[in-house]
Amino acid sequence: MKLTRRQALAGAAAGALGASGVYELVDRLARSSPRRPAAGALPPEQHILDGLRVITDNGVEVTVPPLHHQVVTAKVAADGADLRDAQRALENALARLEAKYTPTPAGLGVTVAWGLPYFERFVPEQWRSHAPFDRRAQEPALLPTRAFPSDPPETTLERNDVAILLRSDSLAHVEDGAKTIDALAVFHVTSIRKGFVGGGLPQKMARAASVPGADLIPDGAELFLGFTSTQSQGLGPRKIANLETLGYADLGPASYFREGTHMHVSHIAEDLEAWYLNFDFQLRVDTAFRPHLRVPEGTQTVRQAPQDVASPASVERDFHRARTIGHSAAIQTSSRLQADHLAEDGTLYRKGTAVPHRADFNTLDNPFFWPVDPAAQPQAGVHFVVFNPTSDDFHRNRLAMDGVLPDGTRLPFQPRQRGQGFNDVLRTTHRQNFLVPPRRHRAFPLAEL
Repeated sequence: MKLTRRQALAGAAAGALGASGVYELVDRLARSSPRRPAAGALPPEQHILDGLRVITDNGVEVTVPPLHHQVVTAKVAADGADLRDAQRALENALARLEAKYTPTPAGLGVTVAWGLPYFERFVPEQWRSHAPFDRRAQEPALLPTRAFPSDPPETTLERNDVAILLRSDSLAHVEDGAKTIDALAVFHVTSIRKGFVGGGLPQKMARAASVPGADLIPDGAELFLGFTSTQSQGLGPRKIANLETLGYADLGPASYFREGTHMHVSHIAEDLEAWYLNFDFQLRVDTAFRPHLRVPEGTQTVRQAPQDVASPASVERDFHRARTIGHSAAIQTSSRLQADHLAEDGTLYRKGTAVPHRADFNTLDNPFFWPVDPAAQPQAGVHFVVFNPTSDDFHRNRLAMDGVLPDGTRLPFQPRQRGQGFNDVLRTTHRQNFLVPPRRHRAFPLAEL
């Protein structure tokens, strides 16, 4: 099935939150939604999504994310005097959605995250009193958005007040959630970002949208670049990304943001033809994981268990031998626990456990579903969404991707040099940091104080 460009972007130019464009194809191409386990009680964390299914592929446990994803960014429309009314209206709308849909892939997961501009403009005094502080970095847990060495000069560092993440196996549920929040008229929407995750969908969706390089994507691949990224042992476990779990954050005297987390959102364009035509399979493995890792030709799911975790020394050795670093290996130097950690709730997290919990998804947006550039063609890419305990924790991971390792080692790369992991075929267009409050404070946090 091929779509014309008009069909691929249908509805987007109108800016309607309920429009779907090319993403209406996801349900037809996926054929059926994955079977999901039942959910338990509503967690205090709004970023945790229960009811996820785990399958085994190539002997590796893989978490199956929701099919449909959408991020809506916005500015607050209410003024300071109306903030309490806006808070009540938003909380009531979110509670109605929870009563209507369980917060699982079978229902609807909604995560509301707030940017530094909101806290500084609307609740500055309350923010000074209650903002979590990163003990390890000796900086606030929510930092201004920054660029990284491999970001192109044109990367936009955004200043949205809020980002709303909606996730479900049902496109209708996602659209209903977005329209319910939009109807409150408490936000001016600045962007709508849509996408999908599912084995085999990247190739089919890219073909339908006539994306260059679509036919090169392997059958069954979860992501446009061909490898599986949701190995269960590569995703932070349930509560590890909470502000309080690893002890990184001082939550202040009232612990207002306990059971919250940090969320980073960026859009990254992917050059499929450069990836598949310039990199043979072994070089793609070297780049995605680590140099000279031997796996059978065509393997998509590669084990990323604690025993496979790289160290700064091993990454540096790989660089000097092969003049390249693997994406996973480099990030593991900062994204995996360096020692066992016993959390305050009694949970023991073993050395090598992943800390970040990703919620990224494939997209054909260029760079957004709305507003749409009339001259832009559908583009393979990813809306990268990840939960970390603090901004600094995310920054450490992203710097490691550029060869700036946590022990102080700086590998001598030029920006977007071919040996620098994925960066040769990736181009970040937008990025921003957000703070995710706990569920009880998700609507206009601190406005009630």
